[in-house]
Amino acid sequence: MSSLRERLTRRKRTASAGYRPVGYAMPTLLAVGLHLLVLIISVISLPLRQADEPESTSIVQATLVSTETTTDQAQRAEEARARAAARQAEEEARQAEEAEEEQARAEAEREAAEAEQQAAREAEERQRQEERQAAEADAQRRAEEAERLAQQREEQEAERQAEAQRRAEEEARQQQEAEQQRQREAEEQRQREAEEQRQREAEEQRQREAEEQRQREAEEQRQREAEEQRQREAEEQRQREAEEQRQREAEEQRQREAEEQRQREAEEQRRREEEARRAAEAASEGLDRAIEGESEAVANAQQAQEAANSFINLVRRAVEQAWVIPPGASGQLSANVQVQLGPSGELFGATITQSSGDSAFDRSALQAVEVAAPFGELRQLPPMAQRDFRQFNLRFSPGDVR
Repeated sequence: MSSLRERLTRRKRTASAGYRPVGYAMPTLLAVGLHLLVLIISVISLPLRQADEPESTSIVQATLVSTETTTDQAQRAEEARARAAARQAEEEARQAEEAEEEQARAEAEREAAEAEQQAAREAEERQRQEERQAAEADAQRRAEEAERLAQQREEQEAERQAEAQRRAEEEARQQQEAEQQRQREAEEQRQREAEEQRQREAEEQRQREAEEQRQREAEEQRQREAEEQRQREAEEQRQREAEEQRQREAEEQRQREAEEQRQREAEEQRRREEEARRAAEAASEGLDRAIEGESEAVANAQQAQEAANSFINLVRRAVEQAWVIPPGASGQLSANVQVQLGPSGELFGATITQSSGDSAFDRSALQAVEVAAPFGELRQLPPMAQRDFRQFNLRFSPGDVR
């Protein structure tokens, strides 16, 4: 075990003294070989320890009936204690060797772990160094690229300025040519416009003259039409005034005639009313006289019918005298009026039982009955005749009342 430890220590020192940057493969191979070596040593040392151990450590104790002396017994006991002490010492030596081997294995594993950590640190350091170198190289490359790009930009800027200068000169030349072309075109345009202006002015002059001629003709036409219109309007005004004058005169004539007609009708109405009143008075007086003259006949029962006929005749005459026939009434008109009288001959009511178809004619018949009433002569008739003549009908037709 000591020689193994020494070999590992020398190998570690050799590795530390002769260190040079390697890749990841060498540390990995060293770690794997170290583990294999520890495993082989452990496998080899295990059978050796088992061979050194006694076949059995059990003690068989038995009680023998012997004739040994006490000294022999003590000697045997001492020998047994010596053997036990030897076995105990041997066991302790074995345990110490196992502890030492275990410590050697632990030390080997620790050294292997440290070798692995050292290899990992070295690999990490190499990786950092490689990354640093790569970063420095990348920075150098970027600086060179930036310098190249700056130089390229400067060259491009110079080319752009040269191109801009060339374009500016070209644009100036084109502008000069365009200005010259524009001036030529402007001159041509001015000449064309002048020619067009002259033509327009000539055309406008011609149009103005034609317009003036047209306006003169239109004015003359308008004046002629206005004169004709004025004459027509004057003629229409004269005709309207004449028509209005004629209508006024006709209206005045109609109003005068209507007024005269109204006055005549009013006069005729008054005359008829006066005649009806006088006729009614005369009929009343005549009826009174007739009744007075015929009182003796009325008193006679045989002469009652004659008295009744006399009463009807008196009523018809009184109504005829009070009746004012409307102007223009046709001779074919006819109306029946039912007359209702009171006990003293007063008029209770007069109604049209058959109309003539002419409302004015019907009203005049009713008015005639109303004007002729009352018929007081009814009281002078016999009681039987009075009841018979409390209601009777009168038929009105122009010129006759029945």
